[in-house]
Amino acid sequence: MIKAIVFDFDGMILDTETQSFRSMQKMYEKYHVELPFELWSKAIGARGGFDAVKYLEDQTGKEIDTAAFYKEREKIFLELIDQEDILPGVESVLETAQKLGLRIGLATSSQTGWAAGHLERLGILDYFEYICTGDDVKNAKPDPEIYLKVVEHFGVKPQEAIAFEDSLNGALAAKRAGMFCVVVPNYVTKNMAFEDIDEKLNSLADTTLEKLIEAFGD
Repeated sequence: MIKAIVFDFDGMILDTETQSFRSMQKMYEKYHVELPFELWSKAIGARGGFDAVKYLEDQTGKEIDTAAFYKEREKIFLELIDQEDILPGVESVLETAQKLGLRIGLATSSQTGWAAGHLERLGILDYFEYICTGDDVKNAKPDPEIYLKVVEHFGVKPQEAIAFEDSLNGALAAKRAGMFCVVVPNYVTKNMAFEDIDEKLNSLADTTLEKLIEAFGD
């Protein structure tokens, strides 16, 4: 029986993943260097994984002011993000979960202020009973720690919860925690080799939470 749902944030609720990649591409263009997606993808849904400045220095042979680089990149990124809205189907799933009395959590590798701030901007912060972020765990996704912490907080078994993810690292974390996992890839994650997941959708608007519960529930 499904008793809880747990959302990832970046790329799943708000398409920050695509804009994160595009903002870095814009920075690389200033140096006339191409940003290989296969390198960038290592960092998706996790902390670290790719040092963008070091790679750029290696390609150009020039020393780059890291602080200035990321300050400019952040400005571009935030301008792009401010134009983004909640992804299709997300609010419908949240509304249904609330009506059904399910516990609703968030498991994101991002910092608390980032996730909560955007959830408030999007008008959906109040749906979430518990928010667990990268600030709250020692091990980032694909380690299952963050998901295990959420289900433990709710007092439910992992097999009684559905995780909603967009990235390979996130999906691995959810499945390693023993949860059901619904993957909704975005522009940046759509070509990842997802395996051992329970459902893959083009959009959450393509289904309903009731259908997923029926498929995964006892």
